[in-house]
Amino acid sequence: MPGNPQTVWESMQGRRFLLGAWPWRALGYLLASVPLMLSAGVVIGALTLPWLMTWSQVVHGAHVPPGGMLASVLGGGVLIAVGAPLAAMPLTVAERRRLALVDTRPVRSGHRVPPRPGPWPWVRTRCREAATWREVAYAVLFVTVGPVAYLVVFGVAFLVAGFIAAPLLVHDGTPVALGFGSADSVGDALWYALAGVVMLPAVPYLLALLAGAHGAVARALLGDGDEHRLRAELVEVARSRARLVDAFEAERRRIERDLHDGTQERLVSLTLRLGLARLDIAPGTQAYQNVTDAHEQAKQLMAELRELIRGIHPRVLTDRGLTAALGELADRSAIPVTVRTELTDVTDRLPRHVETTAYFVATEALTNIAKHSRATAASITVRREGRTLTVEILDDGIGGADPARGTGLTGLADRLAVVDGRILLSSPDGGPTLLRVELPCGQNDLRSE
Repeated sequence: MPGNPQTVWESMQGRRFLLGAWPWRALGYLLASVPLMLSAGVVIGALTLPWLMTWSQVVHGAHVPPGGMLASVLGGGVLIAVGAPLAAMPLTVAERRRLALVDTRPVRSGHRVPPRPGPWPWVRTRCREAATWREVAYAVLFVTVGPVAYLVVFGVAFLVAGFIAAPLLVHDGTPVALGFGSADSVGDALWYALAGVVMLPAVPYLLALLAGAHGAVARALLGDGDEHRLRAELVEVARSRARLVDAFEAERRRIERDLHDGTQERLVSLTLRLGLARLDIAPGTQAYQNVTDAHEQAKQLMAELRELIRGIHPRVLTDRGLTAALGELADRSAIPVTVRTELTDVTDRLPRHVETTAYFVATEALTNIAKHSRATAASITVRREGRTLTVEILDDGIGGADPARGTGLTGLADRLAVVDGRILLSSPDGGPTLLRVELPCGQNDLRSE
């Protein structure tokens, strides 16, 4: 084990356990539990008093009318349901604080902050969360199982102490009871003392074992368990994913800007120079033909570069929004496409990542339709349903689209997963094919431009 154990159980595995402070910390933890155990036992016993009184009457043969028994059971149940959480909370606050004696790892409460100030929101929050009822379970175990375990362990410790002190307790002719036997002379007591000395090193381990078990139960029931860690991990995953999306978007804008402002301008300049050079060369010569071919190739390359820039992120999507960008996409489609949308881009702009993802999905879907579906017409329907943006692409093709037979739909699903979206597909053989995409779009995420 490491040289700096965090729990009493870890310290027990070290060679210098008996010489360190952990046995005394375990003893202090157990001794401090006794008054808390008695106090909690009195309170919980008072809460169960109606049940105990009825049970006592039944045991002693007293007549208890059915109505009285029902009232006792229901009244006791209500009293426990209301009083047990209130009694358990102060106890568990003290338990979390003193847990550091046997477990130095921090332990956090599993309680949540009420949504609003005031007694009623506090009561509703506490009654609905699992942490409250875990604390009640701990309090019940603390006053029922705890005393039994403590009596056994402290009984063994007192027995060993009695063995060691046996020679001092024996008076000639007066036997002294020592566990399962007795000694009536100092000579007999010496054997018990020798056995006690042999057993003595085991007592700190026994105390530490009980303290460690008590601390482990307390940590399991009174802490937030894995909830806080999982919640923190989920938050970090969400933040990491958001950072990746922002980084990809920033990189995309950089590439678009470099292509538009750098490469495209140089290509335009090259095209103009080739056009001017062709004017200076006599027609019909080989040089004229070479320059003409280079000029045509430059113009074709410039057209392809414009299409590439438009495919990365069309300018109309940034300037005018999703509706206008889908309209332009439909105009360029190889098949007739009808766009229906409830969005008003002037006053109803969506978050940038939602617009980009929806446009990407529509672009990929129309590309797949043109390549594989044999469709003669398609439609794009966009609407916002509460906090969800829905995009539906419908075509009259042959259907049979299957994610297992290609990476197109899988790529769409991966792209949507980045923004917590989902994809639904209906594509029976013979068509039609309906692709439905749902993107989260909360009201707080809307932006105006």
